[in-house]
Formats: sequence, C-alpha cells, structure tokens
Amino acid sequence: MSRVKVWYDGACPLCLREIAVMRRLDRRGAITFVDVAAGSDPSCPVDRAQLLARFHAEQDGVVHDGAAAFAAMWRAIPLLRPLGLAARWSPVLRVLEAAYVRFLKVRPRLQRLFA
Repeated sequence: MSRVKVWYDGACPLCLREIAVMRRLDRRGAITFVDVAAGSDPSCPVDRAQLLARFHAEQDGVVHDGAAAFAAMWRAIPLLRPLGLAARWSPVLRVLEAAYVRFLKVRPRLQRLFA
C-alpha cells in the first residue's frame, strides 16, 4: 500500500470540510494529513507559503501540487481510486488542473461564505 502525505490549510473552512470527508473515506489510514496553518513541517521540501497557496501531497517520494496532488490523495482511497487513476492520463489531469485553477480564483470568496 502506497502512503500519501497531504499538506492542507487548517485555517481554511473549505479545506477543513474537505479534509474531514477525506479522513472519513480513508478507512485504511493510508494518508497522513498535516495542517500547515498550525506550523511548518520540517520533512516537507516545499515552502510553507506555497503549501498555503496550492494543495500539495507526496506519494512515493514525489511531491505533487494542484490537481495532481488531489489525484494522489484519491488513489489512496479505494472509493476515489478510479478518479485518481484516470488523472494519470494527461488530458484528464489537464481538465482537473484547469478546474482547480478556476477554483483558486473564487476560493477567497468561498472561504468567507463558509467561515
């Protein structure tokens, strides 16, 4: 079983909701969740500001960001694994990344709405 480490913004109400769902779905305990807002992770090779700006995950020693990071997380959860595997196909990943970039533009407004 491949282990995945996910860094998330614990100060973001949207992120907290999403991570809560992922924790419930991760019944095998394959994902380690690290709240970046609570402090830095010395094992992380990515700058804290970058971690707060975009979603990051590490799988098999490779750090992914954006849609690729979500796909890595999904692959660790049996229910979402098919979507994570589909994202290995570059056209699917490009569509997911485009959607993620659009989401990042409205994220601040959504955060205020869910706060």
